[in-house]
This record gives sequence, C-alpha cells and structure tokens, in this order.
Amino acid sequence: MWPAPASGITGPRLSGHVPGLDGVRGLAILLVMAVHFVGDATPHGPIERLAVKLGNYGALGVDLFFVLSGFLITGLLLDAKGQTSYFRNFYARRTLRIFPLYYLVLTLLFLVAPHLVALPEGLEDARRHQGWLWSYTANFYLAAKGTWALTYVSHFWSLAVEEHFYLVWPLVVFCLGPRSLGRVCLAIVGGALLLRTGLSLAGVNEIALLVLTPCRVDALAVGALMALVARQEDGLDRLLRAARPALWVVGFAILVVSLWGASTGIGLAVLHPVRGTLFAVFFGALTLMSVHPGRSLLTQAFNGRLLRMFGKYSYGLYVYHGVLAYYMTDLQVEARLSTILGDHSAGMVAQAVVGVGLSLAIAALSYEQFEKRFLGLKRYFETARRAPAAPGREVIATTVLAHATGRATGDGAREQFGHHVGEPEPSMRIE
Repeated sequence: MWPAPASGITGPRLSGHVPGLDGVRGLAILLVMAVHFVGDATPHGPIERLAVKLGNYGALGVDLFFVLSGFLITGLLLDAKGQTSYFRNFYARRTLRIFPLYYLVLTLLFLVAPHLVALPEGLEDARRHQGWLWSYTANFYLAAKGTWALTYVSHFWSLAVEEHFYLVWPLVVFCLGPRSLGRVCLAIVGGALLLRTGLSLAGVNEIALLVLTPCRVDALAVGALMALVARQEDGLDRLLRAARPALWVVGFAILVVSLWGASTGIGLAVLHPVRGTLFAVFFGALTLMSVHPGRSLLTQAFNGRLLRMFGKYSYGLYVYHGVLAYYMTDLQVEARLSTILGDHSAGMVAQAVVGVGLSLAIAALSYEQFEKRFLGLKRYFETARRAPAAPGREVIATTVLAHATGRATGDGAREQFGHHVGEPEPSMRIE
C-alpha cells in the first residue's frame, strides 16, 4: 500500500531559490553539449576514441533533465492543487517560458533564413518536414524514420516529450489523491520499462525506443514520485537519507549491467531498457544530493557558481547548441582548427571550447534580451503559497522556485541527446 501522509499532502512554503537544483540543470546541459561538441568528433588514436566514447555518454543528460522536470513540475502542481487558477496559471507560465524561444528559433530557421541565405542541405531537408516541429511531434517523425532526421533540430525530440508531459500531467495530478498518484507513478515506471523491453524484443528500431514519449516517461515518473514523497510526513528526510546509498547501489547495478552487456552481448534487448530505468533512479538520487544538508564535494559542486551559471541558461543552451553544432560540422570546424593548431587532439579540444563558448554567449544574450521579457509576464499567473503546515519547522528544500519561475528542459548513450530568474538565494526555507 502507498503510505498516506499523516495530515495529507502539505505544500512546502518556498521562500527562496534552490541553487543546488540549478547546478543539476547545469550538469545536464553540459552532458548534452558533450555529445555534439565531443561525441561527434572524428577520433584519431585510442585516447581520442576514448574521449569520443565518453562524450557520447553525455546523452544521458537528457535523462537527468527528465527526472528533474518530473520532480519540479509535479511539486508545483501539488502545491497549487485546489486553487481556482490551477490550470490557467500552470499552462500560462509554461507557455511564457517555453514557446517564445522555441518558436522564435523555428521562425528564424524556416521562415526568415531561406529568404536571406541558401540553407545547408540538412537544414533544407528539415524545413520540408517542419510541420512535425511546429506541432511538437518531432519525436514521432524520428521514430517512424528510424534515423536522426530533421538535421539541425533533431534534438528537439526531447522538447516534444516534455511538452506532452506538460499537457497531460496537470490533469492527472488534479484528479488523483496521493495514494493513487503514487501508484500511477510506479505503474508508469514499470509500464515504460515493459514497453521498451517488448518493442526491443520485437525488433523495433532503437531510435523509436529512445524518443517515443511512452517509452521515456519512466524518468519523468521517477521525479514525480520523489516530489510526492517529499510532501509526506517525514518524506523529505527519508529521501535525503536514502540518496547517498542509492547512488552507490544503483550506480553499481548500472556498472554490472553495462559490463555484462559489453563483455557477453547476451540479453541486450532486455538489458538496455533495464539500464535506462536504473539511470532514472540514479539521477533521482543525484538530484537529491544537490540539496542534501551535508557538505560533500558533490553537494558543493552543484551549489558552485559554474554549474549554476550553466543551469540558468540551460534552456537556451539546449535549443541553440544543437543548431550551432550541426553548422560547425558543415563548416568542418574540427578539421580547420586541427590544421591551424597543427594537432588533431588540440583541434578537438578547441572545437569543444568554441562550441560551448559560442552556445553560452548566444543563450545568455537570448535570455537577457528576449526571454526575460516574457518571463516578466509570469507575475500575472502566480500560484499562491499554502499556509505553513508546521510553523517554525525548518528543513532543506527539495522543490524549486526556479522551475516555478520558468526553467525546464535521452541506451545508446549517444542515441538519446537531443533539452530548460535572478541570482539564486544562498539558501531556501520550507516551513
């Protein structure tokens, strides 16, 4: 039976920002960018091959984005449940955060650029199928094709998955009590795993398993379950106590599964789907470590300025970096830098630095000069805070005002890349 809270779900009162979760978001976008700026390089020699292989594992950053999104969005919905503007506020705030940048980029790429320059072949092909992008169904197109079609914008598949979640999940949370919602989260995790396994055994193409929404919702459900448990009596304490041992236990399980698959090649059709769900649980524990009251190196890293900075601009970084990476590939930037520097390894490093640097500059400019104009309108759709359940009780926050104010966001680690105001307060209080 799902444990009921002693006094029902109480919405934590958020009185600040949770910097550690910005750090989680920052790690996720750095992992994703590693796929394009390192994993897509052409290796010369064993060291470079290792770097490329590790870069391709950055695709798991999308899984981290999904877990974090499920955690934050479900927390916001639980806190707003019962209010008269529950649906209006949620959809208005999501629209103001997600749509302006997304549709601006599509407009520039498909409506403006063709009148100014000759589009690269890959982008021109994507333009012919742009309807899938405007309708947030790009993941279905990729699944049907079985390839990373929609060149330059194929990474938008994960934004489609997120949008499908935003569309359906508010109604699910609204209609269900805590026990039923907990059961649904567990059923989704198990159902997605069974679906991926069944499709894999049936020989369905691997890309379909990686991009179809029903195959990826286990990561979102893991985050949602964490948000639900955090609002139960002593639930937050239980989650924080379990986070560190879970990292080690699940991490070891992932290692065992991976080594078995790599060394024997037996049961890959089952092992890969299982590993995907294990990664979702692992990233759930990692997310909790970012707000853990301890002072471990991991917690400090998530609360450091570097990861928080990347987290602040993560949505723009996700949208822009993939387009830039494809363009750099068309320009053969890696080869040109290698020639200039006289060393291929140096050229690979330079390409990564240039790619990340330019992506960050563009994302920061976009955020400060364009996106914030829409984010400011979110003040008209604020969710009222609940009265404190136990005045004077102080704990570490595990939900984030950041996502409430607007930031949100991929086996074949390489296969699934393709994702989300003010300076954070130093701490946060839940009463």
